Amino acid sequence: MKVFVAGATGAIGQPLIAELIAEGHIVTGMTHSEAGARRLRAAGVDVAIADALNGDAVEGVLRASHAEVVIDELTAIPRTPSELSAHAHVDQKLRIEGGNNLHRAALACGVRRYIQQSSGFFLDAKEALADESSPLALNASPGIAKYAQMYAYVEQRALESSIEGVALRYGFFYGPNTWYNPDGGAADEIRKQLFPVIEGGKAKWSFVHIEDAARATVAALTAQPGKYVVVDDDTSPVSVWLPRFASFVGAPPPPLITADQVLQTAGEDAVYYQTKLCGASNVKAKRELHFAPRKREWLSE
Repeated sequence: MKVFVAGATGAIGQPLIAELIAEGHIVTGMTHSEAGARRLRAAGVDVAIADALNGDAVEGVLRASHAEVVIDELTAIPRTPSELSAHAHVDQKLRIEGGNNLHRAALACGVRRYIQQSSGFFLDAKEALADESSPLALNASPGIAKYAQMYAYVEQRALESSIEGVALRYGFFYGPNTWYNPDGGAADEIRKQLFPVIEGGKAKWSFVHIEDAARATVAALTAQPGKYVVVDDDTSPVSVWLPRFASFVGAPPPPLITADQVLQTAGEDAVYYQTKLCGASNVKAKRELHFAPRKREWLSE
């Protein structure tokens, strides 16, 4: 197929392009910079240079690609988790306004399928694990609710359209070029003792290796339209996975602090992350995308 990837030089974009090429697809990668263009040319794909916030430019490069499928991986993620709150408006503007431009261009250019990055961790589970039927956590703490609202919007944009829509609810990415890698931003903060475990640490985070996420995304080219939760098999609580990840990256054990202490120093969102997030189920992705996630390395630490 002819596939257009927006966000092609990001953490998910890089392994995604490699998987698409390996499967024989013709790929155009969109970037806003010449440095990104050089990386894409080196990867062997056609390059589209455009600012996602410029609707005319986006439509021009998409039309020139003759793409059948658009994959929206637009993000503007900061280097470390602690910077996310200050950076969130930039990230959300790109995903909403840039994504709107991309989706409008897809409609105008007759694209058949639109694949949208969404969230498998800001979900509100009524059962033990969240799944495709679970709503996003719109009533969470303020910063998380804002992200949940954004994800709800982009899912609706992709799924309630004349184009075939797929929303991929990825877990927290780990692996190369992500926060959760030995050279990543979360690992740096954990080594500096800036990523504590809140006493109890009962929240369950759903992760997915970035390369496994890329393979699932390629499978979504031909799967039935709809939502898919793309997470690995582990749903251990923060009190379990965080100390093991710290050991894996050569950090001392994370400090233990109370929720009240975190409220005073880091705010309500930080408490929500460690006390309210719920794990998610990958049953549908395994069945329909033939998804086979790897076991996280640090769980054996």
